Amino acid sequence: MNFIVRYAASFVIMSLVFITLAAQPASAKSATEINHEVDQALNNLYATSPAARDLSKIAKAILVFPGIIKGGFIVGGQYGEGALVKDGKKAAYYNTVAASYGLQAGLQKFGYALFFTDEASLKYLESSDGWELGVGPTIVIVDEGLARNLSTSTAKEGIYAFFFNQKGLMAGLGIQGTKVTRINP
Repeated sequence: MNFIVRYAASFVIMSLVFITLAAQPASAKSATEINHEVDQALNNLYATSPAARDLSKIAKAILVFPGIIKGGFIVGGQYGEGALVKDGKKAAYYNTVAASYGLQAGLQKFGYALFFTDEASLKYLESSDGWELGVGPTIVIVDEGLARNLSTSTAKEGIYAFFFNQKGLMAGLGIQGTKVTRINP
């Protein structure tokens, strides 16, 4: 029994060290690197999702995180950097960080884009000193089924989230508990 307790405590400590290191990248990306990755991610998303392309026409802004790394074993974490695109230009830069605990294992890379379709939701992001997704404006996760029926006339919520470029194995994918904070690359 003592062995199990010591093993569990050692594992939790190792996992916390992993999360701390994963959440603080060795070298932050430059604005130029982020811009290039955001442009490439949006072009790929529009090529594979007509709903995202159509929604971009009415969106007040789009917050794009092209390459988020998520990993963990019981204790997990994720980190990524992206940009807010307004009127076709990069208006601000953000990072996304999350930590989690539970029955999970794996390593995954993915991206997501948040389409802000109303001014109130966009102002909430811009005035927040770190925004925890899932708290504040309503976010609708666009899956394959919803994307087939989503159009500029049916888009009534403030924010729509599209996930893309998922690679690797990790149980579940969500944005609840994810914190988005403005950065200066």
